[in-house]
Amino acid sequence: MNTRAIPVIAIDGPTASGKGTVAQRVAAALGFHYLDSGALYRLTALAALKQGIDLNDENKVSAAASTLSIQFIGEKVILDGEDVSELIRTESASQNASRVAAFPAVRRALTERQRAFRAAPGLVCDGRDMASVIFPDAQLKIFLTASVEARAERRTNQLKQKGISAILDDVVKELRIRDERDSNRQVAPLKKLDGAYLLDTTAISANAAVEQVLRWAKDTIRATQ
Repeated sequence: MNTRAIPVIAIDGPTASGKGTVAQRVAAALGFHYLDSGALYRLTALAALKQGIDLNDENKVSAAASTLSIQFIGEKVILDGEDVSELIRTESASQNASRVAAFPAVRRALTERQRAFRAAPGLVCDGRDMASVIFPDAQLKIFLTASVEARAERRTNQLKQKGISAILDDVVKELRIRDERDSNRQVAPLKKLDGAYLLDTTAISANAAVEQVLRWAKDTIRATQ
């Protein structure tokens, strides 16, 4: 089967905008596969650190990215046979992912691995360059965002629920730094593409966001089939 005929819903957006939650629920509702691209960058950073690699060494980090031994089993993420589901969801893992994601060689190493997730009956993916680089032919492209204050509040609550101490003002500062890095990197910067739907979740629930994406999917994917 021509993989280009397989529908893709690409959802891009900044950290803590809710894109992962929305993408997972949309995939479940449609019976599509799901790709959390951010997990691959988190796994790359974690694998590099486990190998004693300096995260500033682009060549060695990209080599680690190209040889990742990973499995996604339900909600579990397995790296080299070890369940690292919780390890890759920490704030330090997020910051490390942003650092290695800025390397062109790392992004190249992970490009085809991400494209391999495209399989029937369809794929919902979230990240920062899903629509611009990985799946430029995606049938539905969405830029999902929220105010930095709303995102910081969500992230702070998530951390506290995990028993991790977090101060709202500090999280706001961290998100601003991450946004600046992601939006201004030379390769695949985070941006809304022309033709992509804009979905601002600042004042709406995750359920409302999911319903909106499903409406767009119904109209867009049906029109392309």
